[in-house]
Amino acid sequence: MTNLDLKNYVYVLPESRIARFPLKERSQSKLLYYNGGKISHHIFSDICSLIPPDSLLVFNETKVIPARLNFKKDTGAVIEIMILNPVAPSGDINITMSATGRVTWKCMIRNLRKWSHDTILHSVISLEKEDVQLSARLMDSEKKHVEFTWRSDHHTFSDILNFSGKVPLPPYLKREPVPMDRKRYQTIYSKNDGAVAAPTAGLHFTKKILQEITDKNHLTDFITLHVSAGTFRPIQVEDIKKHDMHRESIILNRSNVINLINKIGKTIAIGTTSMRTLESIYWFGVKLLHQKEDRLFIEKLYPYEHGSKKMPSLKVALQAVLDYMDQRELDQLHGETEIFIFPGYSFKVCNGLITNYHIPASTLMLLVAAFVGEDWRKIYDAALSEDYRFLSYGDSSFLIPRN
Repeated sequence: MTNLDLKNYVYVLPESRIARFPLKERSQSKLLYYNGGKISHHIFSDICSLIPPDSLLVFNETKVIPARLNFKKDTGAVIEIMILNPVAPSGDINITMSATGRVTWKCMIRNLRKWSHDTILHSVISLEKEDVQLSARLMDSEKKHVEFTWRSDHHTFSDILNFSGKVPLPPYLKREPVPMDRKRYQTIYSKNDGAVAAPTAGLHFTKKILQEITDKNHLTDFITLHVSAGTFRPIQVEDIKKHDMHRESIILNRSNVINLINKIGKTIAIGTTSMRTLESIYWFGVKLLHQKEDRLFIEKLYPYEHGSKKMPSLKVALQAVLDYMDQRELDQLHGETEIFIFPGYSFKVCNGLITNYHIPASTLMLLVAAFVGEDWRKIYDAALSEDYRFLSYGDSSFLIPRN
């Protein structure tokens, strides 16, 4: 396994280059095209002319939930709670979002030291034609488990969030969300509630561009990875392998696997979240072939545990996943991944990547460097010199690595 010096993946990002707000038109962002070492500059609306013939484009259709809730204590202190992962009534986010009356979530809590176990926080929410009191109780300060309760038989927790929650903008934007963010910090194809951060590579796509992609006989497909707040967690350890990699829920359809088998060598991931999901599917197939656990869960360093052993081909691994689903009569597979992709990783599924520009020395920066090699610095230098906008609301890149 490669030993990495994190300092080699640092670049200078001026504050002025961080896009605080989106452009007026999604498709008018700049697009850097990197193909086998060559760089050219475009507008994102030109993307269809750059996609190789007969490609499969895989999008992440997770939907950002308004995950930030504010409560005020009698003292006036504000406790901000950002929900992260469901705990009860189920670890399945769809079940917990649909629950009424009582749910428990693992959370991030601002001003935690001002919130004691014996203090129940309250907030009155106007839900359509009735006011509902939402209460929050700190169940476990170490695990940061918070129980939310409200009296209503017909209003779900999803309703609670939609009426009272705030958009969980990335901390580096250094601003409060505004009404526009509800729409713009969301892809136009978002579908499955559960993300607390947007799969930002998809923010540039419009209905017109998606139609143009289809008209050019490319195939579009949709998977789900619910992006967690861990995507923003900085690497703070010298040995990056000890970084506490975030675990994220994924949803995979049988048709996704079939499409991947039919388009081997032609797969383009729309965003790092799609890429992490697609690469995880391969490693799940490896686990099945090795007759390891039959639960879809990829540990952060599992891909690096095989040394010089010859690995199964992509087709063989994907067929193992398809056989697994067929044997159990499953049309959909739910699981988790904490796969950590950094330089030294051998890509199995993805042949191209559309992505934004990432925080220096972050896990996402390491993923990009793993995909394009040392040319990552050439790409970022070009983007900086051409006045590209960076991070979540910033400009885009389309990367096809050297053979």
